[in-house]
Amino acid sequence: MDGQPTAEMVEQVSQIPIYRDSVRRGHFPVLEKTEIARGFPDNWMTPQLAEALRTGQAEFVLSTGTNHARMQIIRPPYFLLKSYYRLWSEHPELSRTWAADCQRVSITTVLATEHVARVNAAKHGGQPQPVPSLADRRLDERTTYLNLHLDPQLWQRADVERMLSEISLVQQAHPQGWYHLDCSSYHLAHLARKVTEWDLWDRFPKPASIVHAYEYTPVNVRRYLELVFDCPIVDLFGSTELGYMYYSDQDGTYRPYLDKMSVELLPVAPGSTIYSLIVSSVRNPYMPLIRYRSGDCARTADGTPDPTKITRFCGREKELLRLDRALVSQDDLDSWISGTTPEVFVYQLHVTETARLSYTTFDNHSLSPEDESRLARTVFEATGLRCEVLHSTHIPIGKSGKYAWLVNELGSGQE
Repeated sequence: MDGQPTAEMVEQVSQIPIYRDSVRRGHFPVLEKTEIARGFPDNWMTPQLAEALRTGQAEFVLSTGTNHARMQIIRPPYFLLKSYYRLWSEHPELSRTWAADCQRVSITTVLATEHVARVNAAKHGGQPQPVPSLADRRLDERTTYLNLHLDPQLWQRADVERMLSEISLVQQAHPQGWYHLDCSSYHLAHLARKVTEWDLWDRFPKPASIVHAYEYTPVNVRRYLELVFDCPIVDLFGSTELGYMYYSDQDGTYRPYLDKMSVELLPVAPGSTIYSLIVSSVRNPYMPLIRYRSGDCARTADGTPDPTKITRFCGREKELLRLDRALVSQDDLDSWISGTTPEVFVYQLHVTETARLSYTTFDNHSLSPEDESRLARTVFEATGLRCEVLHSTHIPIGKSGKYAWLVNELGSGQE
């Protein structure tokens, strides 16, 4: 798992135009997203790929672009979904729900729901409805999407009651009353908070297993989900172009899931223990990626670049806050917050010459002045930025349906 392509991988990519020079030289430089896009799709085209595109065995899609520029890629239909299903079927704590033919209920970004509705409408030669029905939101025989709104904090009681009713329909159809809940961790936490606020827990069927797989999950959000749900809760890490690569067990320890893949870790800056993931993968036969910089960052248990020792995925490389005194990832800020209090839910750091940390809480109450002061002091000691800590009742979600942890006016801004 040192990340260098094997001889078999090199043989598989030898006829792809983008790799020809590397094969000839016997050296593969790190593959950046900009290089993938340059000359696309001709830089990937082979007779085999052209035939796969013609027959529908391969298709053009866009990466989600939730935290970075969208990238056009080529892959087999349902590539990411099949990666998810395979991991679900083999995971030591989730496989029982796969084997029991559990339905998968997905509560994530509205963009995902809209995508499913468009796919279903296209199958029937029509246009998606403004408010897609439950049938319109069914991806396949196994998965249904529920969310119909961008910002989960703005869900009304009617939205929550509809989702709970739809979950009940799925749950009641299973002989054992089981279902598998797939979610953005933030979306599920918002749902649980609203169910608590409106005393609707008797209408929320207990899931048999939960996966959150769409974004960085803060420590406090995971704590909250573990508090309110009594079932295995697993994090999957991957991407549109690569599929799923790591999974957590119930204790939160990450395990590699690198079928037809290898990973190397390169420090994002000299001497840094924050590492950039460099992935070689032939899992997607139509667009194999060799020494590809995924844009994700990780930390290891001992600070060494050993991909088997990854303990945290700590956000996107483009979202690092680079200061003279420190290199700050989302995981750093998250550790400072969760180490101060378990009460903070959503947060956003706004950086100019100083810093403003806005936060919401699970119970909508502000932190004590002592906790706010301690958090401001921690940020200052680590970064040199004088930080104002402010309670908020609402931090808007981004247009992608995901939260931006950083608004950086010293450098490139976030979504």
